[in-house]
Amino acid sequence: MISAFVAASLRDVMAAAGPAYADATGVRIETSADASTALRVQIEQGAEADVFLSADTLNPDALVAGGLVVGRVVPFAGNELAIVVPKANPGAVRSALDLSRRGLKIVAAGDGVPISGYAETLVHNLAGQTPDPAGFIAAYAANIVSREDNVKAVATKIALGEGDAAIVYATDAVADPSLVVIPIPDGSNVLATYAGVVPTTSRAPSLGRAFLDWLAGAPGQAILARFGFVPVLPGPS
Repeated sequence: MISAFVAASLRDVMAAAGPAYADATGVRIETSADASTALRVQIEQGAEADVFLSADTLNPDALVAGGLVVGRVVPFAGNELAIVVPKANPGAVRSALDLSRRGLKIVAAGDGVPISGYAETLVHNLAGQTPDPAGFIAAYAANIVSREDNVKAVATKIALGEGDAAIVYATDAVADPSLVVIPIPDGSNVLATYAGVVPTTSRAPSLGRAFLDWLAGAPGQAILARFGFVPVLPGPS
């Protein structure tokens, strides 16, 4: 058995990939899912993980910089962003530019969580389509009413009607029928790049690498595609 630390947005993927990998190789996977940054910090503090799958490249690169990685960083999936509102009350937001409307309740993730960085880029892209970009960015920030531990918690809060809107991954939006997607203007969306590494805290680095290679290969890509992820160009070897 190997231990996989995975981004919260990969929880559903792992529920399918884990059994498929066990069937193919006989190696079972124990999954711990949370915000990528929280998992990276746990590894830095000595937590044992045979593979770390992050929703960005920044957290794996931070482990590389700290000398805590065996081998290379492997990009394995891409994911666009989505603006979502609760299906039970979709009227508060009709356009992406409504995110700056005064009094709107926006749910976001905490600072340092990958979705927060991607969302910031999206907000800046949207702001560029308004007469007052700085005002749009400030108004969006003022509308944030809570910050959650990870993107799954953000999506859940919107699905429950505890906020008017949020920026999540496209795969989160597809996975929850309680969410309605608000279109993002052409040219404004952001592609998140997911990347994996084998930490030096691994007890079985060769098994961790084998799973990472499987995920980046045809079998893993087929499963990722089922959940709405898209391919990314491989990193340098």
